[in-house]
Amino acid sequence: MSSLDRILPFLQPIEDLLRDPAITEVMVNAGGRRVFVERAGTVESLPDRTLEIRNLTVAIKNIARACGDEISERQPILDARLEDGSRVAAMFPPCSVDGPTLTVRKFTYRYTLDDLVGVGTLTGDLAQMLRNAVDARHNVLISGGTGTGKTTLLNAVAQTIPASDRIVLIEETSEILIDKPNLVRFEARRAQAPLGQEDPMPAVTIADLVRATLRHRPDRILVGEVRGPEAFDLLQALNTGHLGSLTTIHANSAEQALTRLAHCVLTANVGLPHRSTREAITLAVHLVVHLARVNGRRTVTQVAHVRGYDAQQDRFVVEPWLPEVATQEGATA
Repeated sequence: MSSLDRILPFLQPIEDLLRDPAITEVMVNAGGRRVFVERAGTVESLPDRTLEIRNLTVAIKNIARACGDEISERQPILDARLEDGSRVAAMFPPCSVDGPTLTVRKFTYRYTLDDLVGVGTLTGDLAQMLRNAVDARHNVLISGGTGTGKTTLLNAVAQTIPASDRIVLIEETSEILIDKPNLVRFEARRAQAPLGQEDPMPAVTIADLVRATLRHRPDRILVGEVRGPEAFDLLQALNTGHLGSLTTIHANSAEQALTRLAHCVLTANVGLPHRSTREAITLAVHLVVHLARVNGRRTVTQVAHVRGYDAQQDRFVVEPWLPEVATQEGATA
């Protein structure tokens, strides 16, 4: 039985949508009154599809149980992962104001860079430049808003890493699907009490995993998303020889991605001075690839080469990435 098959019996009104290989995400809003899907990077409304609020509520509770979790008015948030990497997120009232909300993000297909060229996310020239960047062992920061395709692009770029490299992949929730022989996968764990137990298991954070990673001899480190104090540990790793690494961050532009990364470093409370933090980032990050939704479609809108930090103006210096940049050695970028 596949991972999706575990939850399909509870979602019969939208079972065909979940089985459709062209659909990557199904979103049920407003207590079942509105259904949206994402197909080929574009979100579509399905006004003829609805679910009864009572049936949706029961379905979400059953899905939670099938995933070894629970959801209720007292614990209104569900964030579960299926065996194949598919994600199920749900929220109950009173936090979800208009009724139960359900989002199923399917991870049944690995996009390659050529696939992303085919759906218009990036150009063929840019795809080749990214392949060259991987070969040159550039550290790449992928930025964008929610749902812009950061994880999908990271997944596609990571597939071009040579099979001879040892990769350590760190995620809060496992989403990235790459097939490499020397791949080690680490997943964070939130503090929680398993069903039927009173004592919660201690949390294992992304920062904990990044620190532990250095003892596993990685050639490249992949972090699914940087959002907090783990940024400091990752920065340390990138500046001590782990070239060719990849990560993502939420931001509205390439320049803002670097500033956000600096703010994340500050949350580690290690006392690193403002200027030193930014200078360390310019040494650690070679390229920033920014995605946004343009006319509803996920698109790479900016690729920036990190040139340095202007202390007088307190800003990062970036410039559009030129093809010849990708042929340079990562350590000299």
